[in-house]
Amino acid sequence: MQTLRLQSEIPLDFPAASRLADAVAASLVGGSTTCLSWYDRERDHECPAHASECHDGTCTVPGYVEYAESRGASLRVEIDDGRFVFCYIDVSEFD
Repeated sequence: MQTLRLQSEIPLDFPAASRLADAVAASLVGGSTTCLSWYDRERDHECPAHASECHDGTCTVPGYVEYAESRGASLRVEIDDGRFVFCYIDVSEFD
């Protein structure tokens, strides 16, 4: 999975970070992207929920990233040093 790291010049909350990541993914991959997983470090929330629970601290890849990779995600957008992370798949491959 390709990783794109962004630093915001203004403070972002989760909804703003999500919109930014969606726009970047659509621009890079095409208009047919879907976010498969995400992580919000400040709230310590991930989607899908509990994806990292099976990891006992020995894994180098977070559960939300492993979830996306195993389902074909091709792009990970990290904002502000991993404060927000979003993983995308190009769904046009399934048309």
